[in-house]
Amino acid sequence: MDSRECCSSSSSTVRILWRVAIPTTVTEANRAVICLASASPRRRELLQQIGVPHIVQPADLDERALPGEAPASYVERLARAKAEWVYADRQRRGAMNLPVLGADTTVTLEGLLLGKPADEPALIATLARLSARTHEVLSAVALVMSSGTRSVVSRTRVTFRKISEAEARRYWASGEPRDKAGGYAIQGRGAVFVEHIEGSYSGVMGLPLAETAVLLVAAGVGVWHSGA
Repeated sequence: MDSRECCSSSSSTVRILWRVAIPTTVTEANRAVICLASASPRRRELLQQIGVPHIVQPADLDERALPGEAPASYVERLARAKAEWVYADRQRRGAMNLPVLGADTTVTLEGLLLGKPADEPALIATLARLSARTHEVLSAVALVMSSGTRSVVSRTRVTFRKISEAEARRYWASGEPRDKAGGYAIQGRGAVFVEHIEGSYSGVMGLPLAETAVLLVAAGVGVWHSGA
């Protein structure tokens, strides 16, 4: 997919970079009922699953948590910020007036945010923390329209079996955990670690579908569009 890049800054400490994605076909753009403020292939697949045609314009923000920020507040703030920046940019450029959907997901254990592992030692440490324990996955969704922003946070409890260091090393070598919050993908090879899940499976993937559908229906966008 072709794209163009631009950047802006809202303060001296926050740098915003976003890529304006160009739809693959004119038909895709014409059928779109929302703009997704994320480059995540999983989120695209999940929207397609519930019949929501969309275009993509990802927004990459400084995703660091604020001092003392609670995990739920953190993911909700980022989901709203992503959607609001993309919506404002589209308004400035005179782009098609579409609602913008933003999302963010994080893994937390005992109040600590477990981000994306930077290297093999980081993944080994993360999986050692999660091994044989229950953690929480928080996924926030925000929808921005001319009437304002609405958002919701999904909470899911995930229990892992015991994970050996050798398994963690093999998992890192697969390449899968490198861009995943908490260092694993429940829809991929990381599924072998999961003993039990209580909550939203799609939320752990990155977009809680029940909550997303409620937002879309309430906004008049709806789901299950024909041909999506």
